[in-house]
Amino acid sequence: MSGSAHPVARGQRPVHNVATAATVDGAQVVGRIAAVLRAVSAAMPGGLTTAEAAAATGLARSTAHRLLTALVADGFLDREADDGRWCLGPELYLMGTVAAERYDVTGVARAAVRSLAAATGESAFFSARRGDETVCLLREEGSFPIRSFVLYEGIRFPLGVASAGLALLAHLPGAEVDRYLDGRGDALADQFGAAHTADAIRRRIAMTRRVGYAVNPGLIVEGSWGMGAAVFDRTGAPAWALSLTGIEPRFSASRRPELGRLLLEHAHAVGARLAQRH
Repeated sequence: MSGSAHPVARGQRPVHNVATAATVDGAQVVGRIAAVLRAVSAAMPGGLTTAEAAAATGLARSTAHRLLTALVADGFLDREADDGRWCLGPELYLMGTVAAERYDVTGVARAAVRSLAAATGESAFFSARRGDETVCLLREEGSFPIRSFVLYEGIRFPLGVASAGLALLAHLPGAEVDRYLDGRGDALADQFGAAHTADAIRRRIAMTRRVGYAVNPGLIVEGSWGMGAAVFDRTGAPAWALSLTGIEPRFSASRRPELGRLLLEHAHAVGARLAQRH
């Protein structure tokens, strides 16, 4: 037998398989930790309970509690003494301040969000794409006294659900849209209602591509409408979105073209400024 050969004893697992298993297990743990942190972030400022964290991540309650406790020990989370809810911790704040120098775009977008709210009277928002989700980064209240509270800073929605995510999804390449929708099957409809089947979202994508902006006619909360426009990065990829929300009578067929025009104008201006910055 050649000296370079290393037979494996019967019943003994090859070393390379052990390493592979360790790599897979490690990646799974990292994925679970990331899911927990995202769930807590989406529930801020109030935070969430252990049961809510388990439900949001699909983890067993004991697993969720173990991860939450470990994150508290390292300062990534805090736990409220009075009600036991889990909140983001100081270590994330410190990391965020460092990361903001590279990634924070809200300073550029804030003026546009305020301008949209002032011009329309509706609540205006700026959201960022993170993978297959949108994250709301900014909210500015308009002057109209009746408001919609579907969106708030930190909330996440899958692409294609809220108007910001629909605007972003509509401007992705067709193959990427197919991958996204085919991979979810009926999951979005199960979570957000029958209006979110893949076929229904594809119809709204087609409409968004025709007019340039997205419309959500009260599909998340009845009577709460939204409109959104994509903001592109310097490569031409849809990376952020501006959106408006309000009650249904404020989004009449006669008014929507004007709101869409304002969204597109502001989105173009923000994209141009961000391209100069990056």
